[in-house]
Amino acid sequence: MQTVATVANDWFGAFWTQWHTLIRILLMLVCALVGRWILLLVVRRVVRSVEAGSRVKLKLAPQFGGEISPLTNARLLQRTKTMASVLNNFITWTIVILTVTAILSELGVAVGALAAGAGLLGAGIGFGAQSLIKDLISGLFIVAEDQYGVGDSVNLGEISGTVESVGLRVTQVRDVDGILWYVRNGEIIRVGNHSQGWSRALVDVALDYNTDVEAARRVIEDAAGKVASEPENTQKVLGAPEVFGIQVLTGDQLVIRVVQKVKFGKADDLAHGLRNELKRALDAAGIQLASSKQTIFVSTK
Repeated sequence: MQTVATVANDWFGAFWTQWHTLIRILLMLVCALVGRWILLLVVRRVVRSVEAGSRVKLKLAPQFGGEISPLTNARLLQRTKTMASVLNNFITWTIVILTVTAILSELGVAVGALAAGAGLLGAGIGFGAQSLIKDLISGLFIVAEDQYGVGDSVNLGEISGTVESVGLRVTQVRDVDGILWYVRNGEIIRVGNHSQGWSRALVDVALDYNTDVEAARRVIEDAAGKVASEPENTQKVLGAPEVFGIQVLTGDQLVIRVVQKVKFGKADDLAHGLRNELKRALDAAGIQLASSKQTIFVSTK
């Protein structure tokens, strides 16, 4: 007479023989789902920790005499979220490919032959989608290296303006005319960023050729110093203004350049105020600006 243990063992052996393939496939699917959930959870926790750290730094910076731009903070968060999106897609597709390969192998399919065929197909698709792959890789490096971010004033060659969106394939830039340009990342050869670190407010003053240069220089220096010391500008400027002297000299005019180093994103505001003050100071000193009028002598002989 068979014991209960023997019956159970025979039943389990028969059950395993009949259903072991399906059981293994189910276990693979469960492991894949659990593994993906764990990895995505880790990525989300990293993003949340970066966001929390950014909020803390933004809140505590004034207490230590520092300053963190909201645009810089937003760019950091955007870069982190973009990288997280890339990692999420990479994790998902890697697990899907590995799981499908394992299931096909379990079902007795020749995975090697399929891999060879998939390799040829992938090579054909890759050759036809070179520009797309180039755009994606370039976009990934743009985000990872923080070449520019949302709100930055950039020069991308033919297009200049303010960045409104940075994606892995295209960058959206709004120019001064209000036109929104979609620039493929793979076509961006150079990037000029006016909004990182510091910039300069640069104003060229065109004066009449007969102007006393030293007197004009003193007036310009005083006007630039007055603008830099105004309460609304003290938090914008970095250091004292500089007068570079004569930059252009022709028979009709001479051009004196004044430069003020400022925090990023403040150059245009300060330049506007500097031009207004220069106009007032030069008028008060009786210094004549250059005129575009030309004198034509006509012979009556």
